[in-house]
Amino acid sequence: MLEQGTISIHTENIFPIIKKSLYSDHEIFLRELVSNAVDAIQKLKMVSRAGEYSGDVGEPEIQIAIDKSNKTLSITDNGIGMTAEEVKKYINQVAFSSAEEFIHKYQGKSDQPIIGHFGLGFYSSFMVAQKVEIDTLSYKEGAQAVHWSCDGSPAFTLEDSSRTTIGTTITLFLQEEEEEYLETARIKNLVKTYCDFMPVPIKLDGEVLNKQKAPWRESLNSLSKEDYLEFYRYLYPFQEEPLLWVHLNTDYPFIINGILYFPKMRPDVDVTKGQIKLFCNQVFVSDHCEEIIPQFLQPMRGVIDSTDIPLNVSRSALQTDRTVRKIGDYIAKKVGDRLKELYRDNLEQYINAWKDLGTFVKFGVLNDEKFKKQVEDIIIFRTTYEAVVNQESEAENSETPSVQVQASEGDAWEDVTPAAGEQENPKSKVQNPKLPYTTLKEYLERNEEHHKNRVFYSTDEVSQATYVALHKNQGLEVLFMDSFIDTHFINFLEREYTDVKFTRVDSDLDNTLLDKDKAGEIVDPKTNKTRSEVIKELFEKALNKPKVNIRTEALKSDDPQGTPPAMVLLPEILRRLRDMNAMMQQQITEFPEDHILLVNTAHPLIQHLANLSQGSIIQGSGESPTGQLVKMICQHVYDLALMSQKGFDAEGMKAFVERSNEVLTKLTEEAVK
Repeated sequence: MLEQGTISIHTENIFPIIKKSLYSDHEIFLRELVSNAVDAIQKLKMVSRAGEYSGDVGEPEIQIAIDKSNKTLSITDNGIGMTAEEVKKYINQVAFSSAEEFIHKYQGKSDQPIIGHFGLGFYSSFMVAQKVEIDTLSYKEGAQAVHWSCDGSPAFTLEDSSRTTIGTTITLFLQEEEEEYLETARIKNLVKTYCDFMPVPIKLDGEVLNKQKAPWRESLNSLSKEDYLEFYRYLYPFQEEPLLWVHLNTDYPFIINGILYFPKMRPDVDVTKGQIKLFCNQVFVSDHCEEIIPQFLQPMRGVIDSTDIPLNVSRSALQTDRTVRKIGDYIAKKVGDRLKELYRDNLEQYINAWKDLGTFVKFGVLNDEKFKKQVEDIIIFRTTYEAVVNQESEAENSETPSVQVQASEGDAWEDVTPAAGEQENPKSKVQNPKLPYTTLKEYLERNEEHHKNRVFYSTDEVSQATYVALHKNQGLEVLFMDSFIDTHFINFLEREYTDVKFTRVDSDLDNTLLDKDKAGEIVDPKTNKTRSEVIKELFEKALNKPKVNIRTEALKSDDPQGTPPAMVLLPEILRRLRDMNAMMQQQITEFPEDHILLVNTAHPLIQHLANLSQGSIIQGSGESPTGQLVKMICQHVYDLALMSQKGFDAEGMKAFVERSNEVLTKLTEEAVK
């Protein structure tokens, strides 16, 4: 026996041992031991290139062997090996990592980095083993193979070995409660989880278990679109294709490599939980990067690989780490650059992707000033605007319709028809009528003559369909701001565009939509009342709701029957105050009793209603049947208008259905007389 002794534990190197006790997942021992084996193989390559080893390096490989009868698990590499002195220095002194010292000596001699600074290292094996043995032979000429053994106590033995091949074998005699690691399936799963992209073949029973190639370490030019998609499918099987991806690759002022994907969003995805995998030198560390990735980019998936992210610190420490913050800024910038590139080169793909990622871009703009400056000119909104197609040109050449619109440089709706004799530019932006999107700048420029510095918007295409159609029919372009973040984003836009007024389509009606002349028409010579006054009194009496402000206006239209008979409006400022109060008090927004009922005096129903009311006869017992019918129709018109703003509760819906049935009954009675 060469030596007996006790393992030296230095106070300055005790930290990794403390960290060992903090890890609840014992399984990471395999990651640590395989990482050490990869390092040993890379070190042998380095010394060979440095001319310090003239022997055959051979094909690198790591062999894992399971012996169920002896309850042992072994990891063997054909790397650099160790001498007795090196075993004493690197094994017997707990937490002394040789990787850092080795890098300084042989820097630049290998194309693969050294892994070894996780902290746990070799001694993680004692989380699962009652005894650990090392059998190793150094590459150095004339070196004697040695065998080291330790049962988990500070005592160890070191003696000569009969080993004849350069490399190291670590054998773990597993604890009784850790015998799950004798199962082949368990080991395969751990290799796939932690060691899949390590650059050395890892074998078990002759089968190679890992992919080895890490696409994020490849150059951008060496990867095709299919390479990126194949990698995504491997990481996230049975998922839809990603919308776009960003390749990270920098070594200054920090080292980071990676590929990040924006997935298609599904309703069941928790966007607050990141799905990006963190690696260090191709070794899997964690699938939680919430403290590294900016919050608005949490939905992204993929891989980040960096040696500059501290691994042995708390999450709170990560959040305040200066390097981590810089890495987060770098990732946000790269995402912004990729979005601008896509907007410039493939607008249609950008628009398709925007449906899923728009909310998170807006969230980033609200929270990150640098990101805002990057993407503020490529934020787009769905719009009611329709490009005008030149039909004469279309008849001449149906395959190349001419799109003629007012367009500034970079406008999504510019003319993309090639001139006669010219070849079509494959990078031209294509107007797709099914994808009507625009930037705010384009919207303002396009509508400068119609409604300067005013933006009409809708937050719910379904419930506000009547209002949207009314604006659209009168040539007023409406933007759809219907994601949950747009309530806050509109406030942000108003701060950015201080001279622009944002008006929701159901808050008030622009004068462009009203026919003032018809509203003032005299209809009752006896009382000298206008049509508007007669109808207003009719609804005030029928509804008997003092808090409802009834306005009578004639809506412009070539087809009055196609306009709504009445609309409920809620002033912009009042609605925003209501929403803000509800949010501060964490309550559901209630529809206020104070609101506007705008009655459309140009609608045939309202005109017939007015005529019907004038012909009603007051009977001795009260209202005539005709008067009762007029009252019910007024209430029904109000209910229909109210339905676009709020849903009925149980009682309200019951009353609405009963009143509807009664109105229909009375109308059919009149019809059969």
